[in-house]
Amino acid sequence: MKMPATWGGKREGAGRKPKFGKAGVSHARRPDHKARHPLHVTLRVRRDVPMLRELGLGAALGRSIRLASREAFRVIHFSIQPDHLHLVVEASDRNALSRGMRGLTIRSARAINRCLGRTGQVFPDRYHVRTLATPREVRHGIAYVLLNWGHHVEGGCGVDPYSSGRWFSGWKTPIADPGPDGPVRAPRTWLASVGWRRYGLVRLDEVPGKSGSIH
Repeated sequence: MKMPATWGGKREGAGRKPKFGKAGVSHARRPDHKARHPLHVTLRVRRDVPMLRELGLGAALGRSIRLASREAFRVIHFSIQPDHLHLVVEASDRNALSRGMRGLTIRSARAINRCLGRTGQVFPDRYHVRTLATPREVRHGIAYVLLNWGHHVEGGCGVDPYSSGRWFSGWKTPIADPGPDGPVRAPRTWLASVGWRRYGLVRLDEVPGKSGSIH
């Protein structure tokens, strides 16, 4: 049987279509992950999901983040922005990262839908992940995540109430102790617990991302 001329080889318009008219995160196989390297993860919600920085949603997402952490996958820092989450995580390997993020997205999606009384998809695409392999990269990643509200919220400065900043011990200016029952786990990697401090504690008035090394 003669095959149609369009079968075989690359053709115009073939392949997965991008979400919302623009290319999403690559669906190529993720590279191997070394347990000693923390990771900066960005997770975006659909455009039809209302702003995440609301009291009920923020509390529900904080609980989801706390429950998602396990021995092999730990969220050590996070911030909730209007339409996305920033996380710094540790994972024992690539599979632990995949399982941990799957559990986190499922819990978070259910929490968001429950709060909003809606159903359906919440996260339209894969999460974006970047390895933080040096003390400088880890410090920049922590500052970027915890102070990211300065990019998205008018007048946002200091400790973001929709973040894990209250439980962060690395501020240059000491803040009140919120107690031990926070939503994040203590870091275990040398880079995330000790190494990043070589470049100084984080100031509350820093402008994260100014160097452009993380977006």
